[in-house]
Amino acid sequence: MTDLVIPQGQLLRSRIVPDIRTVLTEALDRSLTGYAVLEPQDASRFNSNEKGILTFEVGIPVLAYHTGTDTGGTNALSEFVTGGSFRFDLYGLSSDQLETIHDTPELRVPPEMPANHLAGDPVLAARTRRVAAQPKQRSSRSEELNAVESFLEDTERIEALREQARAEAKRHAHDWGLHDQLE
Repeated sequence: MTDLVIPQGQLLRSRIVPDIRTVLTEALDRSLTGYAVLEPQDASRFNSNEKGILTFEVGIPVLAYHTGTDTGGTNALSEFVTGGSFRFDLYGLSSDQLETIHDTPELRVPPEMPANHLAGDPVLAARTRRVAAQPKQRSSRSEELNAVESFLEDTERIEALREQARAEAKRHAHDWGLHDQLE
């Protein structure tokens, strides 16, 4: 397998936590589309260049990759260090940017597997499975920002809205007897 290349996402959170349950819960709660980079803090148990990577689609784990062994999917989860504290960086990334990577079968994991295998948390695994079974909401923060940017670039539409607002303001001013104050 070749080293996994993920586009740089927007850093959402970086912290040291006592177990991986925190990462999985936060990704699920945020409905994260993006990825987490996990780095154990006990250097004696893990080469400092080795990291675990999990990607998410609307909070659901999609793939796993271990940089030290260049393994992906369920095999990569076996390589993740699960005991002790570790640093995690959580990144947001659009679905479009993850689409090609998520289409790599050897990297994919069943949605509940990280919660079961890494966190040993059957309740979190069941919650993840339930959320994964629901229809996906494709609206990520990046996609919402793109819609806002597109709107702001539409100067004709903005000017039409301004004209409409002016006309309404004049109409309300006239209705309220404030027409003289506008001039």
